[in-house]
Amino acid sequence: MHDILQPEGWAKPIGYSNGVAARGRQIYVGGQIGWNGQCEFETDDFVEQVRQTLKNVVAILSAAGAGPEHITTMTWYFTSKSEYLGNLKGIGQAYREVVGRNYPAMAAMQVVALIEDRAKIEIQAIAVVPE
Repeated sequence: MHDILQPEGWAKPIGYSNGVAARGRQIYVGGQIGWNGQCEFETDDFVEQVRQTLKNVVAILSAAGAGPEHITTMTWYFTSKSEYLGNLKGIGQAYREVVGRNYPAMAAMQVVALIEDRAKIEIQAIAVVPE
């Protein structure tokens, strides 16, 4: 659906793409956090908050008639770099279960805090549905 941009001679990234070229209807998903559709946290576990956050992103895409395969870019904000790095295996498993083997261009960064005190992760996404 999209063209993955991989410059010649560059090492292949794991779990993301360096760039994506796409054409079509754009969908912008505002920052989602690890609570359910009723704005209630069910867990304080980092990986489970990632899983719920990804489910929230996919639910919004679904409301627009899109799916995870249409995601072209994601930005991840987390409150603890060490918690993120210490849970890469679980994060990867949750990602594959919810998003599949779709690897958009990504950025990830530690932030001082998120607006909701219990939130450990926030993810913003852009998707492009081919015309």
